[in-house]
Amino acid sequence: MDLAVGSIVEGKVTGITKFGAFVALPEGKSGMVHISEVAATFVNDIKDFLQEGQEVKVKVINIDQTGRINLSIKKAQPREPRQERAMGGSGPRQPRFQQRSAAPRARAPQAPRDPATMSFEDKLKAFMSDSESRQADVRHAADRKNGSRRRR
Repeated sequence: MDLAVGSIVEGKVTGITKFGAFVALPEGKSGMVHISEVAATFVNDIKDFLQEGQEVKVKVINIDQTGRINLSIKKAQPREPRQERAMGGSGPRQPRFQQRSAAPRARAPQAPRDPATMSFEDKLKAFMSDSESRQADVRHAADRKNGSRRRR
């Protein structure tokens, strides 16, 4: 069976990196699934969705001139039907930003946030992650502000 763009094949995850996963395909070939092609939801850590040795169904989305094969897991899965609004629906239509925020997001389960039941290590871990997140936001805002200027 020759691999062609658009074909859906079974493969085995052979390696995971922070930007994607490598998949062994039939006929001894291999390809890569970019992190943006793993799931229909936002993927922060690819290891939450894939494991080495896992069998996956992938769709070939591109084969470049050097022979690299780009794959997609989310395009190999059947699409979920869209919910259509009935004519004369109840109430005015929501703006897009409110529609998006209403959709539930897939998140990893978190430790309980009740300080009375948390151990010191859990409290410290929660504080450090919150602090790192805030610092990253501050750095990002500063980089955007100073992005057009170069320091000497």
